[in-house]
Amino acid sequence: MPNRQLSSDELILVKTLLDDIRERLKSLSGTDIQLHFAYRRKVAKELGYDERSRPAYRRKLKKFKHKEQNGLCAICKKDLQIEYSELDRANASPGYTKENTRLVHHECHVADQAAKGYR
Repeated sequence: MPNRQLSSDELILVKTLLDDIRERLKSLSGTDIQLHFAYRRKVAKELGYDERSRPAYRRKLKKFKHKEQNGLCAICKKDLQIEYSELDRANASPGYTKENTRLVHHECHVADQAAKGYR
């Protein structure tokens, strides 16, 4: 399922939000370039977790899916080492949940994404 795209009006709203966030970060850090960098990095990391979940949660989910799939790739059905596996979301917006993911080989994931026309 393709991800929802923002409308022109929504793009204007998000640009305003980003401008506000950038201004707030600048205000918080003053002239301290290193602090400004650290704030930006922290905000980016936390927003990434909002979309992808924390690494410890994803590791736990991978173990669960590996067991659920009997150690097999959900695409090619061949043996799958958990260390080299990837979680594939059926739909990006619900995130990484038991119901919305499957565990796959990297190569299978890349091929599947290409077949769907994703970059």
